[in-house]
Amino acid sequence: MNLLVTGGAGFIGSNFIHYMFDKYKEEIKIVNIDNLTYAGNLENLRGIESKQNYFFVRGDICDKELIFNIIEQYSIDTIINFAAESHVDRSISDPSIFIKTNVMGTLSLLEAAKDKNIKKFVQISTDEVYGSLGEDGYFTEETPLAPNSPYSASKASADLLVRSYHETYGMNINITRCSNNYGPYHFPEKLIPLMITNALENKVLPVYGDGLNVRDWLHVSDHASAIDLVMRNGESGEVYNIGGHNERRNIDIVQLILENLDRPKTLIKYVEDRKGHDRRYAIDPTKLITKLGWNPNYTFDIGIKETIKWYLDNEDWWRRIKSGEYIEYYKNQYENSLI
Repeated sequence: MNLLVTGGAGFIGSNFIHYMFDKYKEEIKIVNIDNLTYAGNLENLRGIESKQNYFFVRGDICDKELIFNIIEQYSIDTIINFAAESHVDRSISDPSIFIKTNVMGTLSLLEAAKDKNIKKFVQISTDEVYGSLGEDGYFTEETPLAPNSPYSASKASADLLVRSYHETYGMNINITRCSNNYGPYHFPEKLIPLMITNALENKVLPVYGDGLNVRDWLHVSDHASAIDLVMRNGESGEVYNIGGHNERRNIDIVQLILENLDRPKTLIKYVEDRKGHDRRYAIDPTKLITKLGWNPNYTFDIGIKETIKWYLDNEDWWRRIKSGEYIEYYKNQYENSLI
């Protein structure tokens, strides 16, 4: 397998790369293209950089010529598209960059994949494209798309583009839609890493609205194993939902983190709710389980404890991010990167 992984310096992409090298060793070649915007962090890939079958390219997925050159130079046969602007709050304040990266960037990749006869294209999407659930029920692959934020709208648009390349050109594609991920290397603007790191610094833990929004949590390594299965065995043109059946209210997660870190609940501060804040997400992964034999390894209770311990053990990593010092690492790494 010769893989082009887009957005491989981000949270999920970097964990996927670690997973693939742990599993396949020298049997694969991975080229990682990442534009290294604020959430891309090459430190997520320490220990990988020296592998002879790993290559990093700093670049924009909207640059179709660059994608063409990478596919040719490294004999790419599979594209896994993680690259995306993903933070809902940022999409509310500036939607345009989300359309550029998530929609136009995906189009650029699809065009290159079509012209170069790529064997498999996997689009990494999100359960947020389905909108919001009530107290009961689950998102299935048949749930109509009803995005409620500029971020989720951009991801839904990209999904539809990917689907169209299967229907129009016969491209071998799959789309995966996952629930909220957590685990190592999670950029500390998202709920779990933000609450862990703020608690460790004895800072206020901001909770949107009443804190009763519900999310289904999926450990990032379980997500990686599911993507691997879909990449190898997914039926062409199919969508696969990936969920952990670990529903939790936001406030319950925040309180659990405080308890594990022996910090007072007085650190919690309720803040004005996010605009268009979806009340509940929950994924039904039955199709993935029955058709491809996938099952998650992590329960939330085990996974959250391991995640908290990871942030305790890797304080230098998240402090550099929160202080901005990790940008210096970028500058040093760029000089030796393939451009």
